[in-house]
Amino acid sequence: MLTYTTRVLIKPQERYYSLDVFRGATVAFMILVNNQFGTPYPPLDHAAWHGLTPTDLVFPFFLFAMGNAQAFVVPRLLEQGTAFYVGKSIRRAALIFAIGFLLSWFPFFRWDHDRLILKGWTWINDSGTLSGVRIMGVLGRIGLCYLGASLILAFATARQALGISCALLLGYWLLTNLLGDKNDPYNLSGFVGTSIDKYVLGEPHLYHGEGTAFDPEGLWSTLPAITSVIAGYLAGRYIRQKGKSDEMLSRLLLAGLALLLLGYCWNMVFPVNKKIWSSSYAVCSAGFALVVLAFFIFLIEFRGNKGGWSRFFNVFGKNPLFIFVLSGVLPRLAGLVRISDGRTDTGKVRYTQPFTWFYQHVSLPVSLGNAKNASLLFALLIVGLYWSVAYWLDRKKIYIKV
Repeated sequence: MLTYTTRVLIKPQERYYSLDVFRGATVAFMILVNNQFGTPYPPLDHAAWHGLTPTDLVFPFFLFAMGNAQAFVVPRLLEQGTAFYVGKSIRRAALIFAIGFLLSWFPFFRWDHDRLILKGWTWINDSGTLSGVRIMGVLGRIGLCYLGASLILAFATARQALGISCALLLGYWLLTNLLGDKNDPYNLSGFVGTSIDKYVLGEPHLYHGEGTAFDPEGLWSTLPAITSVIAGYLAGRYIRQKGKSDEMLSRLLLAGLALLLLGYCWNMVFPVNKKIWSSSYAVCSAGFALVVLAFFIFLIEFRGNKGGWSRFFNVFGKNPLFIFVLSGVLPRLAGLVRISDGRTDTGKVRYTQPFTWFYQHVSLPVSLGNAKNASLLFALLIVGLYWSVAYWLDRKKIYIKV
């Protein structure tokens, strides 16, 4: 009864165009940074390990935006009963996770020398080691974070959800420190999450982009990521309570600055690190999200600046998950296509993929051989491609929900 009474005190729903723009800008930037080639500009690449770049903010911003949306949906769903809400949350989380898992396996074929064969559960790669379908990933983490946050919000008040988030961050810090390598529990080899992921998921089914089996979207580091969704929910709930007022905007900004100060102080003992989703990173990214969101609200809701730039991003925000999935499907499909691209020194035909061919034969020459400019140009063109799809869907009033 107390939980229900607390929630119905929220003001009637107002439309916040700035939240849609924030979500769309996050999707656009996610596509931009995911389509860098060769040598990107440093801000468009992840930090090597400890540290923070703008690229490292994309994923937590997406989770934060998802929490914002929940602030407008959760009260309405809870009116239909807790069982209905929990069941719907489980089904949606399972669907998101399944889509991510199938996307990792997609397109279910791979090149084996000159043969196109079915991609099994595991296989021997070109280096002679065992590889497999990655189980976790961005969508897998999104599904688990959505489920975790939804269950917390189903049974906890806003104040309790904040307390649970603090407990998750503190508990994650304590256990990561106690269970990891005693010399350095926060490095690549000493992080306890890797051992957990190897045991539960299996080494072949982890990400190997760091040169070893380590998954930046692993199970253990998903726990603090849940707080990114809750932070977005609490921000959205506060915005709904206060309405479009100076008090709301100033306190949102102050909360963001306070979280940034706390996060960077925490960084001195628990380094800011996206790849292990350190507690300090979760706090810092939430702080940045609040500051950026406050800026968007000021610009759009208070100043009425709704020019072409906001409409551009808003289009991405209409079908965010679909556009993200499409941005994963298209390059994987293109990877099955092989284009003849000259010959090797031994006279064998050299093959390349369409995206690589375009980068080498269009982006690089247009950029006068500057690899960083070529990478940026290629990524911007890809953003434009997916924007055109999102724009067409919006014009046709097609909104694909998961």
